[in-house]
Amino acid sequence: MGRVGLLLGGCARTWKSVRMASSGMARRGRLANKVALVTASTDGIGFAIARRLAQDGAHVVVSSRKQQNVDRAVAVLQEEGLSVTGTVCHVGKAEDRERLVAMAVNLHGGIDILVSNAAVSPLFGNMMDATEEIWDKLWMDKEREKNIKNSMRISRLGEPKECAGIVSFLCSEDASYITGETVVVGGGASSRL
Repeated sequence: MGRVGLLLGGCARTWKSVRMASSGMARRGRLANKVALVTASTDGIGFAIARRLAQDGAHVVVSSRKQQNVDRAVAVLQEEGLSVTGTVCHVGKAEDRERLVAMAVNLHGGIDILVSNAAVSPLFGNMMDATEEIWDKLWMDKEREKNIKNSMRISRLGEPKECAGIVSFLCSEDASYITGETVVVGGGASSRL
């Protein structure tokens, strides 16, 4: 009877460990003491990435082109007990990029992780505004959305948080032997690079 009890106890502990890992409870600390700078990170995928990196232990600096968006994102994430600061940054402007990097370095002594959600070439400086406008019109078209869902293996649109996990993994030591790979988070949609 004692052996059965030990076996069942071990199984219960293992199952609890698996549950904690899948729920994210065991993830904290993967990026402990790392500093992550995430551009365009006050909404959507950028916000989900900032949240996940902070949940995994990183000190995160968020940015957006509008102060109100930065304030809102920082407040939400700090309310969750996460280590987050933020500043305004239009990645198409050199002075904004310099200020963003300087803030991260002054507050945390350096930057370990840089997640850029936008092109920083001067050629693309105003492209962010145009892309947002097009994106809003693409997903407002319900017929197009329906056609896209039908062409996907999963038959649904992804959520921002579904992109964040792979980013956190790739920023961690767990991915230290991965080089030059393309990881598509596309719900089974065909993709070509």
